[in-house]
Amino acid sequence: MQVALVFPVLACLFVNSIHATKDPNSAPNRHTAVHLFEWKWADIANECERFLGPYGFSGVQISPPNEHAILNNRPWYERYQPVSYKLQSRSGTEAEFIDMVNRCNNVGVRIYVDAVINHMAAGGNLGTAGTSYNTGSKDYPTVPFSAWDFGDSVCKSGSGNIENYNDPEQVRNCKLVGLPDLLLSKDYVVNKIVEYMNRLISFGVAGFRVDAAKHMWPNDLNKVIGKLNNLPAKVFGESKRPFIYFEVIDLGGEPIKNTDYTWMARVSEFRYGKFLSEVVRKKYGQKLKYLNNFGTGWGMIPDGDAQIMVDNHDNQRGHGAGGDILTFFDSRLYKIATAFMLAWPYGYPVIMSSYNFNRNNDAQGPPSDSNGNTNSVPINADLSCGGGWICEHRWRQIYNMVRFRNTAAGQSVQNWWDNGENQIAYSRGNKAFIVINNDDYGLNQWFQTGLPGGQYCDVISGNLDQGRCTGKTITVQPDGRASISISNTEEDPMIAIHVNAKL
Repeated sequence: MQVALVFPVLACLFVNSIHATKDPNSAPNRHTAVHLFEWKWADIANECERFLGPYGFSGVQISPPNEHAILNNRPWYERYQPVSYKLQSRSGTEAEFIDMVNRCNNVGVRIYVDAVINHMAAGGNLGTAGTSYNTGSKDYPTVPFSAWDFGDSVCKSGSGNIENYNDPEQVRNCKLVGLPDLLLSKDYVVNKIVEYMNRLISFGVAGFRVDAAKHMWPNDLNKVIGKLNNLPAKVFGESKRPFIYFEVIDLGGEPIKNTDYTWMARVSEFRYGKFLSEVVRKKYGQKLKYLNNFGTGWGMIPDGDAQIMVDNHDNQRGHGAGGDILTFFDSRLYKIATAFMLAWPYGYPVIMSSYNFNRNNDAQGPPSDSNGNTNSVPINADLSCGGGWICEHRWRQIYNMVRFRNTAAGQSVQNWWDNGENQIAYSRGNKAFIVINNDDYGLNQWFQTGLPGGQYCDVISGNLDQGRCTGKTITVQPDGRASISISNTEEDPMIAIHVNAKL
């Protein structure tokens, strides 16, 4: 009898440990992270305390913290060319990194590290911590990695680079755009990567975005994850596993699928932003009314497997999801898409927070001084950012929807309404309600909001501030109905109300 029980117990432990890597390790009732792309550690620490903590954000995806190449003209992608695993990058020092993690955790905001573990630097010869290295001989002395630790012998393409994305062997064994490909089938390489990631865990990091996961074999990645330590119990509680989400670009049409990786962790669902952007742009006959089963109903991975976003640092530059992705350059449509994403119960959202760049130079690095040192982020009196930083997460129409999502958590979609075209409305149980008008004509309608009677502040047009609405006020009748009008010419053609914005 005892022997027969072993297998179910092991299976249960396996399932539980896998499920654990899909948990964002958020503080209670926080459900949206933000990617503070290229921010310095000191600025992120300040932002956690003054804004992200108070406004209910759950976490920050940070740029890769390890030593990286110094490249000509300091492009953003030098962060994705590791030189060593020293914590010295253009975002700051190891001491500043540790201070940031502690200060963010203290206000309930988790840090997710962008882990670049597929490859090492292909350019330059000097790193941000002063390390000299040689890309030709594949000598990275500070790790140390040598030519023996790279996959040239297993790559079967003529050039040593990926030449055919329909060949999974090439995609996973050959060099991605010339970047020296680490041999993760080798224990020494895995142990060096794990040593780096476990060091970050010991400092209080809550999880990792794994860059270029599509270019690594699932079983090799599973080996890495299996060797990661539990998170520090004093911050996260007992036996908590690091949150993991993999970058696997799967838009269909290639043999490598995002579902090749979902058994281990969450995966970034790139189709989410692509499809949502196409709907809001009204491309290919798409309409808002079709969003009534958005997510798995559209062939996407299950809710609990998905990390979602409208855009990210890659596809806002036209890489990896076609040219229709909405970004801050299309601010009105971007706010519509983001409002829908944060109101709709699917996936774990990460808001993109950008800096401005010239669309003819998508390699442009962050706002910097003449020596290439990243500038701090200045905050204006109206909460927006200056100095070339866009800070979408500080747009009222976005940060208030982060609170909407927290309020609506656990509530199902109810009271769906559409006009057959591009006007939709729905409630989240009896906690929150949203209306969007993306048609070329006005909306004037009575809606069942599902909410208790009373007066509510529309959190798109304003805030609830000292007992009054700074934007529109919506009156909900005792039976839950409300009369709502939205002109098609409004800057933000939507209205969102919830029980925590009630007068």
